[in-house]
Amino acid sequence: MQSANVLLKKIVRSSVLPFAAQHGMKKDLFPLSRTLSLSLCLKQDNSSGPSEKLDLDAWKKVMKSGLQEEVSETVSEHKELSTLAAAREILEMWRLAGRSVPENISEEQLKTFMECPSKSAKKKYLKYLHLKELYKKNDKRKMDEKRERKQEAQKQASETDETKRSSLVCLWANAMDKAYSWRAAQAMIFGQPLVFDMSYEKDMSVREVANTVRQIVLSEGCNRRSVDPFHVHFCNLKDDSLYQKEFIKHYREAWGKLLITVTDQCYTDIFPKDKLVYLTADSPKVMKTFDHNKIYIVGSMVDKSIKTGVSLARAKRLGLETAALPLEKYLLWNSGAKNLTLDQMMHILLTLKDTGDWKKALEFVPKRKYCGFVSKPVHELKKTLNLINTLKLGKRQEEARRQFAKNYSKKLTQK
Repeated sequence: MQSANVLLKKIVRSSVLPFAAQHGMKKDLFPLSRTLSLSLCLKQDNSSGPSEKLDLDAWKKVMKSGLQEEVSETVSEHKELSTLAAAREILEMWRLAGRSVPENISEEQLKTFMECPSKSAKKKYLKYLHLKELYKKNDKRKMDEKRERKQEAQKQASETDETKRSSLVCLWANAMDKAYSWRAAQAMIFGQPLVFDMSYEKDMSVREVANTVRQIVLSEGCNRRSVDPFHVHFCNLKDDSLYQKEFIKHYREAWGKLLITVTDQCYTDIFPKDKLVYLTADSPKVMKTFDHNKIYIVGSMVDKSIKTGVSLARAKRLGLETAALPLEKYLLWNSGAKNLTLDQMMHILLTLKDTGDWKKALEFVPKRKYCGFVSKPVHELKKTLNLINTLKLGKRQEEARRQFAKNYSKKLTQK
């Protein structure tokens, strides 16, 4: 019997414990092996007792549960890999069929694609990834072309005397940059203020905020290069807002060196209300002349859906005067909303400030939006149109009377 006990101990040590160590179950099986060895060392008469059976049953349960967990993990991994492979094959078929599908897609993007609730959502997500990939390729191509042009220019400069000219150009650029900075510094002291209202972050998406900041950057550069620049104020600009993050992306280290005023205060707390004029396309009041004593406010908002009345409602809540550009007075408008980009507004206001000529200022309106300039005032054109309509109606009435008379005379002759 002792030899049988020793043999059982060897079997347990040689078969069970290495298997458990291989599959990560050594900690769970250690007490069970100990109970098995202890139960074997008990009395020989009680070798087939109920405690030994219970220990063996528990050992079997632990072994089965460990194997089931491992099998379930491998099966789930295999299923996930098979679904990802099937999704990749579907995307490859769609791409060969000519649909807008990205060429390279990561596993995370594949998982989000599979989690889309509907087919239209999947198509939109794939179109977004495809456009994103195209933009990246286009940017890379532009950077490569720019690098090639730069290398070619450097080669040409090394072959000829372009180095002297480039040094003169650099000196000229530095001198002009200093002159522009000097004008902007003077405008901060003596210039007419122009306010950009940064309180429309909640009314826009992330892409629209980025587009808005891009237009404001163009406006700031245009203002800086002008002869008589505005003193630009960025009001209601909160810390860690989307506006500020996009500005830091564009300007980087130069953000803290801009010759503008940036504040989180409202413009009504900085300037008197009677001098503030909110420029909005929804205003019923039309701007006649540019007033150098007024402080004009431009809403920093770009919306593709064209939410009408947002800036007008804000101006009314604050009790401010509003005005709209006289586009219909000077332009033969085609169709569409009369909303302009922020850089176009800056060009128009700078031209009005320098010249006071509406025709020169409104040349910055995109030509696709109007047919041409109005040669006569609008009220005279309306009078002429009304006169033409009345004359047409008068002729039609006379023709109707003549026709009635002819028909009536025919009826009398027939009788």
